[in-house]
Amino acid sequence: MVRDITLGQFMPGTSVIHRLQARTKIILLIALIVFIFLCKNFISLLLITLFSLLTILMTRISFFKYLKSLRVILFIIIITGLFNLFYGSGVILWQWWQLTITLGGVYNALFVIVRIALLMMVSAVLTYTTSPTDLTDALERLMKPLTVFHVKVHEIAMMMTIALRFIPVLLEETDKIMNAQKARGADMESGGIIKRVKALIPVLIPLFVSSFRRASDLAMAMECRCYNGGKGRTKMKVSHFKLNDLFAAIISVTVFAGVIVCNILFPAVI
Repeated sequence: MVRDITLGQFMPGTSVIHRLQARTKIILLIALIVFIFLCKNFISLLLITLFSLLTILMTRISFFKYLKSLRVILFIIIITGLFNLFYGSGVILWQWWQLTITLGGVYNALFVIVRIALLMMVSAVLTYTTSPTDLTDALERLMKPLTVFHVKVHEIAMMMTIALRFIPVLLEETDKIMNAQKARGADMESGGIIKRVKALIPVLIPLFVSSFRRASDLAMAMECRCYNGGKGRTKMKVSHFKLNDLFAAIISVTVFAGVIVCNILFPAVI
């Protein structure tokens, strides 16, 4: 299960999505997530789903990688879908005691499942195709207006990127510790919930120790390089908006407008 978490990984490539400016990808990702939840009928949902899948395929990264990221939250997706089955109106499909499944409930469940799956997959596009350095620079530039309110934008962007970057590192460390404990005879897969939680204690303690050690090493390395925040710092590579960023924005806006039109022309099902 630990190996299935792919959040924070960067996969170098030369695809169209890789070549987009990091700020463009962040802005379009936020807009895409908003419009995923604005879909009110199957036509608009189908349109946004096709657009999301096309974007994923254009990254030239194995589609299995994106599906693998869903395995981590598969239980949450199933439980959320089941709960939404019982919230809705319309034709009654099944009824027992106080539990009723209606056609509207089925629609709600389908919409929730598709939305959560798309949310995870399109979010992975950003980290898969954007290096931590570009991501830090983009976040800092997008939050630059907050400097008017004396917000330390550079430090915030740096912390967010470091946290995101160290997710796969800590997950790999967790996997190594769990394998080491299993090799010593630890049983982490049998018994009840309480027993499994107790079995994780020998994993969590060395993981915390390793995390603090890594944080200390990183802080020392930054101090040795005279890091003092973003004040007075310049960029080795200054990124600019290019023609492909403009095309990506135009295509995205067209799709988002199509979603709005579909919501107006076709009846809502949720």
